[in-house]
Amino acid sequence: MTLVWLAVALAALVIELASVSFILLFAAVAALVAAALVQLGAPLPVQIVVFAALSLLLPVLLRQRLLERISGRGVLSRTDSLIGMDARVIQALDPVLGTGRVIAGGVDWAARSSVAVPAGATVRVAGADGITLLVEPLAALPPESAS
Repeated sequence: MTLVWLAVALAALVIELASVSFILLFAAVAALVAAALVQLGAPLPVQIVVFAALSLLLPVLLRQRLLERISGRGVLSRTDSLIGMDARVIQALDPVLGTGRVIAGGVDWAARSSVAVPAGATVRVAGADGITLLVEPLAALPPESAS
C-alpha cells in the first residue's frame, strides 16, 4: 500500500509541475503522510481519511501564504523609496484644492496634505496616490499658515 500512496504523490507532483497551481502539491504531501501511516500500521480507512482531510485543509491553510512568499511584493513604485523621507514644500499645499509641490529625493513632485502647509516648510512623505505624494508637516504650523 505504501507504493500506491507514493505513486499518488508522484503523480500529483508531476501534474503540479505542469500546472503550477499549488493545489496538487498539497495532495502530494497528503499522500506522503498516508504512506507514512502505512509504515506505522494505520488501517486503510484512517489513511484515506487523513489523505482527504490534508488534501482539503492544507491548500486552505497554506496556499495563500505560499503564493505570497513566492510572488514577492511585485514591481516597486517610483514613490516607494520616498516614503518616510523629508521633503521641502516649493508650492504651498492646499488641502481644499489638493494642490502643492514638494522636492523629495531631489525631484519635484505633486503633493497633497490634509492641512495647509506654506512654501518653504519641511514635510514628511507618508505615502503616495499614484505619482502624487501624500505628505504631513513635521512641526506644528502657526495658526496663520493653517488656514
